[in-house]
Amino acid sequence: MDSSSAVRSCRKVGPLSVWIRFMSAGETVSRQMVERDLEETGVRSDALKLGPPMGPGLVFFDRVSADVCAALREATQGGPNCVLAVASCRNALDSAACWRLLGAGASDVLAWDHTRSPASAIAARLERWEAVETLVSTPLVQEKLVGKSPAWRRALHAVVEVAHFSESSVLISGESGTGKELMGPLIHALDPRPAKRDLVILDCTTVVPTLSGSEFFGHEKGAFTGAVAARQGAFELADGGTLFLDEVGELPLPLQAELLRVIQEGMFKRVGSNTWRKTSFRLLCATNRDLLEEQAKGQFRRDLYYRIAAWTCRLPSLRERIDDIPLLVRHFLRQMRPDAGDVELDEAVTGLLLRRDYEGNVRDLRHLVAQMSNRHVGPGPLTVGDVPPEVRLSCEEEIGFWRAHGFEQGIRLAVSQRVTLRDIIRSAGDVAMSAALAEENGSVQRAARRLGVTDRALQMRRAAHRGLLEAKSDT
Repeated sequence: MDSSSAVRSCRKVGPLSVWIRFMSAGETVSRQMVERDLEETGVRSDALKLGPPMGPGLVFFDRVSADVCAALREATQGGPNCVLAVASCRNALDSAACWRLLGAGASDVLAWDHTRSPASAIAARLERWEAVETLVSTPLVQEKLVGKSPAWRRALHAVVEVAHFSESSVLISGESGTGKELMGPLIHALDPRPAKRDLVILDCTTVVPTLSGSEFFGHEKGAFTGAVAARQGAFELADGGTLFLDEVGELPLPLQAELLRVIQEGMFKRVGSNTWRKTSFRLLCATNRDLLEEQAKGQFRRDLYYRIAAWTCRLPSLRERIDDIPLLVRHFLRQMRPDAGDVELDEAVTGLLLRRDYEGNVRDLRHLVAQMSNRHVGPGPLTVGDVPPEVRLSCEEEIGFWRAHGFEQGIRLAVSQRVTLRDIIRSAGDVAMSAALAEENGSVQRAARRLGVTDRALQMRRAAHRGLLEAKSDT
């Protein structure tokens, strides 16, 4: 799919559909009133079914409570669903309550009586979310930026939104190998400017100091020894389009000052010329450095930082999106072995890949998959013999791995807060249930098999979990 097709695909098709959870007495705002007003704005409400709510939704409440926050966490634990927390009146909200609700997973916090048309305010937010979600789901995004983990999807949603619904400069940060170099072309492809020109990419790590002026500003013929012809620099080439500076944190201070001047004034001169030229471009930057820390060291200009970081996004490391490792491995294998179909992984190999640390993140993972692919022969899945000897795990390293990823820390925190053993066990079971259902795309049968329980046992647990939440909502 090309960029224009992707942009057209985000246009609204048909009415919006949302789920609604009422956790209020209904004295100020009734369900019937809300559903009627939303219907008039083209938003249809659906009854909640068993299991965690999926997709966009609304949580109504009279006061902020632990149950309201729990409902928000449940609705957003599987990814960046647009869930709006709506208070029945402004008196139910204060500054601390708003931040608490956002921390629990709400996309936004509103009061029903804050505007004359609260349903329109809600509909506008839902329409934006639907447009972003549609773009995220296009082949333009999914075929290049693989992953379904909540951390990765949150990052994708944020990048897609700023790309398509603004023309602001963007600073993308993250560790080496997290995919920053892929975001520049994506933002440019989704950029809404109708007459935009080319994307110009400049890797700041490859800029030679003695030739940096020519790289950025261009030069005239004869400007220096070896300048046998005039040359356009990055600022000129990007005019009307997008300039993507990869690893912008590597720029020396003198060049930072020159870049700031061009961004502020939109004017520059080629090396060896006295003629001022105009340029206008959307600026995208990426870095694996902490530029705020670099400011404190005096190695990055504060004024430049605020020019390039009108909007910022940090891409998660691979250890923050472990669930995406199997998806990435299969994606790489399809690229490396296009004629082999979907190559499966032996369970022991999958376990190793999930356990391993990746200092180079996705780039490191791809290198390992390439080694395994080169060693693999014959039909069937990748097996432990395909794993390079230097990365094989000993049996001792396998013991208790899953407990090391925050499990024990969470239990200790619950105990310190005097949570009962019964509640700890129930909560752990609920998390496992939700995770298994998410892994199996909602299939109760496959989720039950993954957890080692019967279908009926899992269905009963889902029903009990839903009943508990509804009982809390009614109190």
